[in-house]
Amino acid sequence: MTIDFTTPRRPVALQLVSGRGHYDSVIEAVMSAETSVWVGTANLKELLVEDHRARPGVRRSARGTRSYRSILAALSELAARGVELRILHAERPSRPFRAELARHPDLAGGALALRLCPRVHLKTVIVDGALMYLGSANWTGAGLGARGSGRRNFELGILTDDGPLLDQVQALYERLWTGGECATCKLRDVCPAPIAAAAPAAAATRVRRSSASRGRARRRP
Repeated sequence: MTIDFTTPRRPVALQLVSGRGHYDSVIEAVMSAETSVWVGTANLKELLVEDHRARPGVRRSARGTRSYRSILAALSELAARGVELRILHAERPSRPFRAELARHPDLAGGALALRLCPRVHLKTVIVDGALMYLGSANWTGAGLGARGSGRRNFELGILTDDGPLLDQVQALYERLWTGGECATCKLRDVCPAPIAAAAPAAAATRVRRSSASRGRARRRP
């Protein structure tokens, strides 16, 4: 597979996502994942999400009407149900993210797979190999609409369940995830940890594929 391409034009069903729409569509989809969550982001920061469990002792917002918890707590629950979790990122995670990750030994121990590539600038979230966000938002509260109005970034993206588009983006993601570009990368000398040196060859079998002929069913390449 080449990473330099332009696909032919064709009709694609999609939704335009802006502002708080990122939270209502992307984050809500992530927290309802059944099989997999793949994230591609340049910046990786702690992200607080609304906690509808209404448990005592949960961190509350300044408004005093809603409670919040880390997205990592929600991901830990997904991992316990067997959901595959991946984040491909370009920079070292923020200090609050690292501190919260340490509070979840399951995620820190490998249930949340993290791989760093300094050249990653794409932003995507793929849920269950069936729904994809592709746009400008990084995996941050300001990017994905978790912050209040007047504090979040101005972001724009699309949401789609188009099978061929999902396949194309996932194939590119998988190539980067498994270090397929490491051998010819001109930044290898300054890369803190080349993916190819750590990525197991078997990882290529984990691709999630969409099948247009069977709704959102997954198939392996």
